[in-house]
Amino acid sequence: MEAVLQTNIGENEPNRGKVRDIYDLGDKLLIVATDRISAFDVVMANGIPSKGIILTQISRFWFDFLSPAIEHHLISDDVAGFPEPFCNYSEQLAGRSMLVKKVDVLPVECVVRGYLAGSGWKEYKDSGTVCRQKLPSGLTQCQKLPELIFTPATKAERGAHDENISFAQCVDIIGSEAANYVRDKSMEIFKKAGKYAETKGIILADTKFEWGRVDGRIILIDEVLTPDSSRFWPADKYHPGRDQESFDKQFVRNYLESINFDKSGPGVELPDDIRAKTSEKYIEAYERLTGKKFETPIS
Repeated sequence: MEAVLQTNIGENEPNRGKVRDIYDLGDKLLIVATDRISAFDVVMANGIPSKGIILTQISRFWFDFLSPAIEHHLISDDVAGFPEPFCNYSEQLAGRSMLVKKVDVLPVECVVRGYLAGSGWKEYKDSGTVCRQKLPSGLTQCQKLPELIFTPATKAERGAHDENISFAQCVDIIGSEAANYVRDKSMEIFKKAGKYAETKGIILADTKFEWGRVDGRIILIDEVLTPDSSRFWPADKYHPGRDQESFDKQFVRNYLESINFDKSGPGVELPDDIRAKTSEKYIEAYERLTGKKFETPIS
């Protein structure tokens, strides 16, 4: 199957992000997850076949899992019920699109960390902190943190890097009430999802959530707990003190590091074996989390 790098729906022009094509339908949005893949905030020249379908179906699973405790933006993923002309484009949209509520997006990424990995580990080695939060000394790479930490970040435009901020800065940006709400709800979701993932042999190491405001309420938006927004590790292969095997785009990151990719400018063509291995990991994550066999939707 060829990777879907963009959608084209009649005369409608979407806002194309790193991965998603977003169509503005007035009081609603149609979010389409393409097979584009970004690493180090750069979109690669080719994509991962079926990746957008996998991400959408994982998000759909988590939205169902978290309801009704957490209000979210998903209205429907049934293409036949989409407004004209989108209902006529199932060959492009089936399995990879969601009709959602249009919200005022809160301009912060809500990152929750349960393990010392990625940029957090790099900072900890240098300063003993993660996002300027002091942690106990003597922790090792990928070690479970003594307690969850909330590390918000600014939302970057395409081609730019998200920037970690303090909770006080988060308060300055969205206000005290909203900042406390998204922090507490993000931690609550992380704990609930992490416990579930453990039953499937998966460690949820960290993730990011996005929130938006509609009719005075703050609701969960965007993708949720996918391999693009989270670090998932196989529990049976976990061992602190080193990098972990993962269910995400680590194959892509490792390849780019191996060719000394400068983490800017245009993306490169990914070799077929890297694309295939990455697709396999995404599918494995879907199947383990949902308990269902992944099948490409029939358009």
